[in-house]
Amino acid sequence: MLNFNSILVFSEDPKKLADFYKKIFQKDPDWSEGGYFGFMAGKGFITIGPHDKVKGRSTNPERIMFNLETKDVKDEFARIKKAGAAVVAEPYNPMDDAKMMIATFADPDNNYFQLVTPWEDE
Repeated sequence: MLNFNSILVFSEDPKKLADFYKKIFQKDPDWSEGGYFGFMAGKGFITIGPHDKVKGRSTNPERIMFNLETKDVKDEFARIKKAGAAVVAEPYNPMDDAKMMIATFADPDNNYFQLVTPWEDE
């Protein structure tokens, strides 16, 4: 079985993107080296770094999204909105599931990320 380890988010300006995620994660990167910045998020890393083929903002932000789990989507939504994230979708309950809540944001490079309630076994 495979174990998810990390996701790489490339940027033309990784320092600017890392500064944004410092506000989202409410901490400095867990490591930084050679223009790369890594944030431990749960059991995996979100790594931000440079790439010579990445220019400007994403034109297809829906292509991939990463989820950040929280038991309090509404309060985290308000905090992250105040930190400067662009709101894509306000908190909502998908498929009429009152237990689950999702909210979607865009970072400064127009990459989408979501807040989601924890998955719970029935």
